[in-house]
Amino acid sequence: MNLAKIGYIGTSLFTRFRGRGVGKDVFGNRYFEEKSAVPGRHVRRWVVYAGPLEASTVPPEWHAWLHYTVDAPLSESARLPWMKPHLPNRTGTAYSYRPPGHDYRGGRRHRATGDYDAWTPGE
Repeated sequence: MNLAKIGYIGTSLFTRFRGRGVGKDVFGNRYFEEKSAVPGRHVRRWVVYAGPLEASTVPPEWHAWLHYTVDAPLSESARLPWMKPHLPNRTGTAYSYRPPGHDYRGGRRHRATGDYDAWTPGE
C-alpha cells in the first residue's frame, strides 16, 4: 500500500472527526482547526491541499493563520491594491524564471558593456 495514501486516510479521518472547517483559498486548499482545544496547548491548524502536496500553494494570509501569527486570515476583500496575488513556486515548469542567456531562451546574451573586469590569476 502507498504510504502517502495511508497518511491521507489518517488525515481524512482526523479531519472528519476532530476538525472544524475554517475556510478555503483561491487554489481550492481547505483549512481546518481542532473542534476542541487541549488545555495548555494551541488549537491544531492544518491544510488539506486541493492538488499535489505543494506547500508553496498556501497564500501568505493563510500561512500566517496556520502559524498563529494572526487569529483570522485576511479576507480577499481586505487585500490592498498594492498586494500582488500569490503565485506558487513555478520552478521546473514552463513558467519558471529564465534569465537572458538561459539555454531555453537560445543560450545567447548581450555582450558585457565594459563595466566588468574579469579576474585573472596572479594579478
